[in-house]
Amino acid sequence: MHTVVERELELKLVLSPEQSVPVPARLTYRTADPYAVHITFHIGSEHPVDWAFARELLVEGVFRPSGHGDVRIWPTKVDERSVILIALTSPDGDALLEAPAAQVAAWLERTLRAVPPGTEAERFGIDDVLAELLAAAPQREDAQDGEA
Repeated sequence: MHTVVERELELKLVLSPEQSVPVPARLTYRTADPYAVHITFHIGSEHPVDWAFARELLVEGVFRPSGHGDVRIWPTKVDERSVILIALTSPDGDALLEAPAAQVAAWLERTLRAVPPGTEAERFGIDDVLAELLAAAPQREDAQDGEA
């Protein structure tokens, strides 16, 4: 059985140091895809904008700057509030988003309870699939003394 951990929240799209606009968003974590987190932005268009990146990147970004390239995350304070800044880069443009740190951290805690760090690979059942494949593999009749 797979679990989905979701959280609706309002982010701020930072346009300049003095101006930002609210952006409704949904954080989603699926135990069927245990390494990734998904953010869906509802920007008033017909189709929402989806981003996916490593959960580990977001976990680290709550405490210290993390990420390179397309997704960078770091904690900071804005007007005495703890926030997480998320910088996204794509061929379509760049965006700097501000998320409330307490809400993101609480949601992340729920994902970490659902799939503790270091246990993600167990969700794929790779060892079970490999054992099945090896058990079903035909034995070569010309093998002698373990030689094939």
